[in-house]
Amino acid sequence: MSTPSPYAPAQPGPTAPSARLDVAGDLLALLRETTTEPRPDLQLEALTLAVAADLPVLLWGEPGIGKTAALTQLATALDLPLTTVIASVHEPSDFSGLPVIGDDPAVQGVPMAPPDWAVRLVRAGRGLLFLDELSTAPPAVQAALLRLVLERRIGALQLPPGVRIVAAANPRSSAADGWELSPPLANRFVHLQWTHDHEVVVRGLGGTWPRATLPTLDPGRLPEAVAFARRVVCGLLTARPELVHRLPGSEARRGGPWPSPRSWDMALCLTAFATAAGSSRDVLSLLVRGTVGDGPGLELLAWLDRMDLPDPETLLADPAGASLPERGDLRQTVLDAVVAAVRARPERSRWDAAWALLVRALETGAPDLVVVPATTLASLRREDWDVPPAIERLAGVVALSRRADRAAARVADRAGA
Repeated sequence: MSTPSPYAPAQPGPTAPSARLDVAGDLLALLRETTTEPRPDLQLEALTLAVAADLPVLLWGEPGIGKTAALTQLATALDLPLTTVIASVHEPSDFSGLPVIGDDPAVQGVPMAPPDWAVRLVRAGRGLLFLDELSTAPPAVQAALLRLVLERRIGALQLPPGVRIVAAANPRSSAADGWELSPPLANRFVHLQWTHDHEVVVRGLGGTWPRATLPTLDPGRLPEAVAFARRVVCGLLTARPELVHRLPGSEARRGGPWPSPRSWDMALCLTAFATAAGSSRDVLSLLVRGTVGDGPGLELLAWLDRMDLPDPETLLADPAGASLPERGDLRQTVLDAVVAAVRARPERSRWDAAWALLVRALETGAPDLVVVPATTLASLRREDWDVPPAIERLAGVVALSRRADRAAARVADRAGA
């Protein structure tokens, strides 16, 4: 009989199923080990800014895009306990409170008891409440959510200020038994379109995701930021009163962002936070368009640009030292405003100053931008006003522009023939 060699490798013995599951668990734990890094991410920055502003946020995106994973990572990064509630699997009473009959309901009434997850949030004093699959919640549940989202109340329970609310939804076309959001519920959220970035996904699957951080607000800029936000929003709504409240005509658009006094108040808040944090224009664009809709949001951004433009009276007072915007559209707006100021108060000195300003614009920017203002300014001349020498420098540009217009018209006529 041969004896086994002492140098032969030992054969692994049978292992219990529980031990094999332990090894599988170790492998799963390694797969879940990830890290984060600072990385520019506009939608993540917009989300954290809205969370800092204590406004309810609704993330829209196709299934599997990473909305839930982003919220989980956000809660971890902000050190907030995450409470996930699937709205579609709850009854309306789960959000409005369950009636509990006491000893003497005729005297004491019937209190509305909150669910256990709401009690845990109150005990913790802080947390991130994640309302997932919101677009699969039927209308009755959406109605029950109104008070939770706006007033932070569930039955007789008031959620503490340290609780933030974020929801996620799939478009109706890709949601399981999806519903359109009711207009009252939709108007309570900041809507953010959640998309995937190829580089972020690849690097994240490699173990490194973008880091979610709350914005750093400058304490010295807080009063200035509030005054600026109020000036922007109130200035636009004063000029465009029809934007104060505009309920969309289609059911689908009513389930998204649209302008109302409530959503304008949220836009004002977000503008103040973005100003105090020094956020980029792109981040502010995502937030205001996600609050009042694309059209009103873009008008607000354009109004903000015009507010940063120099005062026409300041330019007329010192045309030689005037600083004009680099962007062509903003420069055109400034020159038109200067001509409008001269028309409103026509004086020889102001007319001459406007010509000097147009010459400066000609020397520092695109010549075609001065054509229309120069033509309009020339029409404002009074009979007793001498022609300033500056006009000689602009006459060639205006004449060339007119010849180009006539040539373009002839080409268009030939093409039509």
